[in-house]
Amino acid sequence: MKPSIRMFGLKSLLTVALVSAVAALPTLEVRDATTCGSTSYTAAQVSAAAAAACQYYQDGTTAGSSSYPHQYNNYEGFDFDVAGPWQEFPIMSGGVYTGGSPGADRVVINTSCGLAGAITHTGASGNNFVGCSGTN
Repeated sequence: MKPSIRMFGLKSLLTVALVSAVAALPTLEVRDATTCGSTSYTAAQVSAAAAAACQYYQDGTTAGSSSYPHQYNNYEGFDFDVAGPWQEFPIMSGGVYTGGSPGADRVVINTSCGLAGAITHTGASGNNFVGCSGTN
């Protein structure tokens, strides 16, 4: 067999292998920006809060001496993009929540760390939640 024919076969095989490997990569979830009441959060802030919630949940720990993340029961009946069970975790405009006053706004993740949505006490009655933009 001529070297050029073997080289063509090897290039074709490598191309197919590369395309297959790229196609098998997991899809990264895009976390959109959201507005809770009059507070707007960037996609990066939503992502950071969700990532922190996930890490605390997976580690079996909480932020500081708080109870967050903790189970969210969805009594309000939101139609989340990911199935439960869910965990809620504060989202803050000044950085990732590490304890103390949680404010009114939360990200919700499921126990597989998928982003479910963002919710807020702002505009809700009692201790209930309403959806932030993008959460119904």
